[in-house]
Amino acid sequence: MREPTSDRPRFPASYGVDPDVRSDMLAWDAVRQRLTDAKNYWVSTTRPDGRPHVAPVWGLWMDEAFYFSTDPQSRKGRNLAARSDIVVHLESGDDVVMIEGKAERVIATPELEKMSDLYEQKYGIRFDPSDPNFGVYAVRPVLAYAWTEQSFPTTATRWRFSTPE
Repeated sequence: MREPTSDRPRFPASYGVDPDVRSDMLAWDAVRQRLTDAKNYWVSTTRPDGRPHVAPVWGLWMDEAFYFSTDPQSRKGRNLAARSDIVVHLESGDDVVMIEGKAERVIATPELEKMSDLYEQKYGIRFDPSDPNFGVYAVRPVLAYAWTEQSFPTTATRWRFSTPE
């Protein structure tokens, strides 16, 4: 996968984000590290009637995607079965990282085994990849946003990811 391209996110002029000033933009490597190191993530999905649903999850940044699990019959799982659009956000509102993409159910055994190994290292819990109540989803970002509250608006950065042909 190629590195994403970066630019400034679009905000109303009153926010002070100058799209032409590129100094102080955040590096994707630093954001990738924050996605890797985080313990808790918030995922936002959409209910069939259009209402939003948000929930905290544990997960992994692995192979340039966010992986998490939920029972396919949970609200998140049912929402994703109907509509795969998802937003993932780290816990902090001061050091913001958000990714937007589509969640895909993971069924490939090597990928599930790798995730199970890394999940156990990170959280001390090993899940059984063959358990049908343990649906695993991968979110490959289409867009990502990050900034730090302390240096906003100069650090406000958006990344665009190429999608597979």
